[in-house]
Amino acid sequence: MVIFELDAKLLSAMFCAGVQELEANKDWINELNVFPVPDGDTGTNMTLTLLSAVNEVKNLKEPTLSTLGKAISSGSLRGARGNSGVILSQLCRGFTKVLKDAEVLNGEVLVKALNAATETAYKAVMKPKEGTILTVARGISEKAAELAEEQLDLTETLRLLIEHGDAVLENTPELLPVLKEAGVVDSGGQGLMVFIKGMYAVMTGEKTFDMEAEAAKGKEKAAGSGPKAVSAERTAYSVEFTIKGAGLTEEDETDLKTYLAGIGENVMVLSLNDTVKARVNTNDPGLAIQRGVEYGTLSKIKINALEETIKTPARTEEPKAEKPAEKPAPAPEKVEPAPAAPVLPKAEEPKPEPRKQYGFVTVTSGDGLTEIFKAMGADGVIMGGQTMNPSAEAFVGEIEKINADIIYILPNNKNIIMAAELAQYMVADKKVVVIPTKTIPQGISALIYFDPGLSEEENTENMKNGIAAVRTGQITYAIRDTVIDGKVIEQNDIISIGDHSALLAVGKDTFSVARETVNALVSDEAGAISIYYGSSVSPEEAEKLGETVEADYPNCDVEVQNGGQPIYYYIISVE
Repeated sequence: MVIFELDAKLLSAMFCAGVQELEANKDWINELNVFPVPDGDTGTNMTLTLLSAVNEVKNLKEPTLSTLGKAISSGSLRGARGNSGVILSQLCRGFTKVLKDAEVLNGEVLVKALNAATETAYKAVMKPKEGTILTVARGISEKAAELAEEQLDLTETLRLLIEHGDAVLENTPELLPVLKEAGVVDSGGQGLMVFIKGMYAVMTGEKTFDMEAEAAKGKEKAAGSGPKAVSAERTAYSVEFTIKGAGLTEEDETDLKTYLAGIGENVMVLSLNDTVKARVNTNDPGLAIQRGVEYGTLSKIKINALEETIKTPARTEEPKAEKPAEKPAPAPEKVEPAPAAPVLPKAEEPKPEPRKQYGFVTVTSGDGLTEIFKAMGADGVIMGGQTMNPSAEAFVGEIEKINADIIYILPNNKNIIMAAELAQYMVADKKVVVIPTKTIPQGISALIYFDPGLSEEENTENMKNGIAAVRTGQITYAIRDTVIDGKVIEQNDIISIGDHSALLAVGKDTFSVARETVNALVSDEAGAISIYYGSSVSPEEAEKLGETVEADYPNCDVEVQNGGQPIYYYIISVE
């Protein structure tokens, strides 16, 4: 098929098909994570980022390249999550800038758009690293400039760009030693190539994507064919439950997440061995519970009313039935009137909270950690972290709820910082400051160093200095065999990951790896050791570890707290 120009209608179908292909392969892309931990999320982040754009594209009735570009750019920016998702949104943003003034996409426009995409994405990253999605994108844009001189049709051009992009991707392990040691290519680059190949399949006619049919499906779902449509006030109840002995497949987990997202918001579905924990904010907790029962036995069911958002529905009276005419009743006996009821003063409406100077939004997972952050002054807590990177729009939503002039964001994960920084530019009436916390203990330390009596500049400096003094180790299990830092890791081994993605320890049991982790973190200057145990660790096990660490380091203050976090058995910090 020879094509020299693409109109908005075909490009819309190509874009949506590319996202569809990305979604179909997201689990495979997730598994390309360098560390073999059960929280690889590159494919998921890229998919969710672009699905946000797809929702806007489907609503365009008669798209032009300009309106299509705006839908893709705004949708992907709001949905951007994780480093890979943010970079992908910036690639979309740069590409669509060029579409603004174009009627059709031809070879000349394609070269300009790909070049703008690469430039925009590189500028968005403070320290661009080669061997990543950026390298693959740049390789494609440079190849497009070369091919422009040959004046090929777009079908042949895209075929050659895919061929070159694959070659650049295969070379990423030569640019990043950690990829080579782990035996994988860059996951973000792989996701980009999967997306482009999905677009190409529609362009060549190998696959079809019916925009009108897909848009109709979306409208049917919104109207209630499936989970009930959710009203704008979607936070009436917080529902949590654990599915014990669950043998959920990846497809089951995806289905459960999709269903819960259809009846509410702030959805979390996390697996750890034979336990699945789910959470959703919804107006109909019964639907969530009923769906959970389909997968296994439920325990630890919690349904909390979020009273500030509950609205009592207006009461409707039944119409009164007309009665047949009756004979007038005899006059009633005279009855003394009852004494008048005392007039009570009207209850005063609660006054709105006065606007304060500072507010905090933090990201965490686990009931215990949530309570810790709230007790320390966090106004908004977003459930997230590894496997659940919140979007830029999620940060904006929490920021808008807080009545404060200056909002500090504590991402508490290196893969969330870019989305938090993106949210800075999406809020107009408040100043948003991101403290680049990469771990939960760093976030806790930042709050400790905060002083409401100091200026924004002083607090920012103090908090950044405070997090620099924290060393963290996180303990989980390996999902595949690999070699990292010269250490052989087998599937199901217990591994500990430290700051800057350093492998601290590998072993067969959690206790010994946790103890070895503490040994790796403690220095001569250390004065405090904090142990946050996860949802799969019993209090007795955690206390035993704490007592052992106290005996090993009698000069340090040792504190053991219930974090309740999934996936990670322990999060350990040393200061």
